[in-house]
Amino acid sequence: MQDQKVYDRLTSKNTKLAVIGLGYVGLPIALEFAKKISVIGFDINRERIGMMRNGVDPSKEVAAEEFKDRDIVFTDDLTVLKEAGFFIVAVPTPVDKHNVPDLKPLLGASDTVGKVLKPGDYVVYESTTYPGCTEEDCLPVLEKVSGLKMGKDFCLGYSPERINPGDKKNTLRTIVKVVSGNDEDALEQIAKTYELVVDAGVHRAPSIKVAEASKIVENTQRDLNIGLMNELSLIFDRMGINTYDVIAAAGTKWNFLRFFPGLVGGHCIGVDPYYLTYKAAALGYESKIISSSRYINDDMAKYVARKLIRHVVRISNEPRILVKGVTFKENVSDIRNSKIVDTVKELLAFNITVDVEDPYAMDAEVREEYGLKLVREGAGNYDAVIITVPHSPYVGLDDAYFTSITREGALIADLRGIYKNKIINRKYWSL
Repeated sequence: MQDQKVYDRLTSKNTKLAVIGLGYVGLPIALEFAKKISVIGFDINRERIGMMRNGVDPSKEVAAEEFKDRDIVFTDDLTVLKEAGFFIVAVPTPVDKHNVPDLKPLLGASDTVGKVLKPGDYVVYESTTYPGCTEEDCLPVLEKVSGLKMGKDFCLGYSPERINPGDKKNTLRTIVKVVSGNDEDALEQIAKTYELVVDAGVHRAPSIKVAEASKIVENTQRDLNIGLMNELSLIFDRMGINTYDVIAAAGTKWNFLRFFPGLVGGHCIGVDPYYLTYKAAALGYESKIISSSRYINDDMAKYVARKLIRHVVRISNEPRILVKGVTFKENVSDIRNSKIVDTVKELLAFNITVDVEDPYAMDAEVREEYGLKLVREGAGNYDAVIITVPHSPYVGLDDAYFTSITREGALIADLRGIYKNKIINRKYWSL
């Protein structure tokens, strides 16, 4: 190991920090560090690298001015990556069609880092995964490819990402960063490095596994609470009670937690719990509560479809439905694991004409990922309209608008309760 600590080498610019994977998580991290130290932004997608070299974020999250006056080089070249001494891995951790963790991006990134790893280097993972993955799955790849040994030749850490796409208030700088390392010295060096860019400070976890578990618990807890609200919505719908009315009443108690029903998609809440249940099963424990909430939340898309089908087939021989919003949350372009697509597929299976529009989603991505073509605006005369997310352009829409694009007797399915008590001339329903 080198005599000079990695923090000192970074701040004196005697070495560089590299971020592997420049998506929603990696790019903001890379640009923040590039305000203070020399950074290498590495991604295997050459087209994305070209865009970022021109100050364009392919994910449309980072503004062009954030690229200016930054000490950063964007590359897909391993030769350039060798200049780094501190590596942050921020690649996706998806699940496959059977909801089994897909570690290929993570292990591929580990292989890449292993090819350029040197004595004295640090490797920190930010990708969300199950406890044990960093040391049991990634570390062996690093050691095998590099021929080096952790602790003796290089240091290892884990610091779970907490990037919230579309959120300009809770950012990397303002959220406490959990950090961990393979020993006390590694932990301190990793903590000091992150303190360069995190104003809120860092929390030093006692082990890498604890840090991994903390992240996966954050999203699993949200999944459980939303699952409860979704199940209550199913019950209250049968009772003719509006769930949002119930939440408003219950929310008058000081310790009531305000969670709301909805489709649970995206690359975090709808995915991370499967990593935990997968690891639990590997250890001989079958999750019950977590698996139940996953079942409820994953089934909500089909429940919405069934609700609409029952309505439109009663009022039209050739039903037409407009879906407003295909991204997994409001005001972002991210369409990964968008659950409304499951609703659309169910509707199409019943030969219902479905138009999908979204002011933020990119048509080419939707077509490639889901085989769906976006329309710029609805054609009108719909038997139902589904509003999936409260995009800013949607919030101001009113009863007159929905009346103008629908037939008499049409249903306005407001999955997020945006238009509660505002729809008069058409039938209204929300989760």
